[in-house]
Amino acid sequence: MRPIAVVFDIGNVLYDWDPKVLYRRLISDDEALDVFLRDVCSKEWHFQHDAGRPFAETSAELSARFPQHAELIAQWGPRFSEQIPGPVPGMPELVAELDEAGVPLFAITNFSDEFFAPFRTQEAAMFDRFRDIVVSGAERLVKPDAAIYHLALGRFGLAPHEALFVDDRHDNVAGAKAVGMHAVPFTDAASLRADLTRFGLLG
Repeated sequence: MRPIAVVFDIGNVLYDWDPKVLYRRLISDDEALDVFLRDVCSKEWHFQHDAGRPFAETSAELSARFPQHAELIAQWGPRFSEQIPGPVPGMPELVAELDEAGVPLFAITNFSDEFFAPFRTQEAAMFDRFRDIVVSGAERLVKPDAAIYHLALGRFGLAPHEALFVDDRHDNVAGAKAVGMHAVPFTDAASLRADLTRFGLLG
């Protein structure tokens, strides 16, 4: 059966996310910037926030390990929205087109609940088009764990085959397929438009 609703990822699908956008303002040397984001505020460290750990805890632990970087570490949480430079090109228009066509829109995002709340408010023009958004940090479940897809489908009132899931990470796409959802990897808005047309969600 064809899907009737679209379930989006957010980071690097709807919005670009790049910590360098913030930290290049704070660290002038490119090599030092790369080392800081690789060894200090790494993606592995940040994933704890997606899994529900409070920034106050993770930043205190990291600052104890890297006291020379404590001031930089402290900027991560309060200025997280500055790591998001804007929407992925073409995606606000595509989301609007789907919404105006009556296609139900949902999202499952690996995102800290405390970071997402102000970002959602800031980007209400986009997110008000969504009927529900499952945020990993609030649920303490993360993609590609099957549990977060099952929780989301239950909340959304969708059978797995009724949902088309869109994510830039192939492991998350595979996780969605494993629970019976239709799923496609995201590369850009034009390619997604072709996928949506192929699934009958856009004319």
